[in-house]
Amino acid sequence: MTPTWITICDTCKRDDWAAKGVERTDGQALSELVEAAARGTALRVRRTSCLMGCDHSCNVAVQAAGKLNYTLGRFEPTGEAAQGIVDWAVLHSESETGQVPYRTWPVAVKGHFVTRHPPLPEGE
Repeated sequence: MTPTWITICDTCKRDDWAAKGVERTDGQALSELVEAAARGTALRVRRTSCLMGCDHSCNVAVQAAGKLNYTLGRFEPTGEAAQGIVDWAVLHSESETGQVPYRTWPVAVKGHFVTRHPPLPEGE
């Protein structure tokens, strides 16, 4: 089985980030929470410096070769959000196509989908 990856933008900053007076970005906080929530799963987690979705921060991408790939955003860096992202990514990994029936989505990811990308063509 091809691995499902969660890619987290660790430079994401929500609109009120500067007012909070903290040095750690919201993306860094969410990254740490997702990494912790994914421990013990078959998911792979990585960070990136930018997913170019600043209007939708905090952003993550869920991807696997040969499957539909998704960008999710507008997350608060909370344990509930991180667990929802991981739970949905597990469902993505178990799906042959990457499509996950809406009725099975964790509440924490509903309303957070930004884009869906078809898999790249194979052998071209």
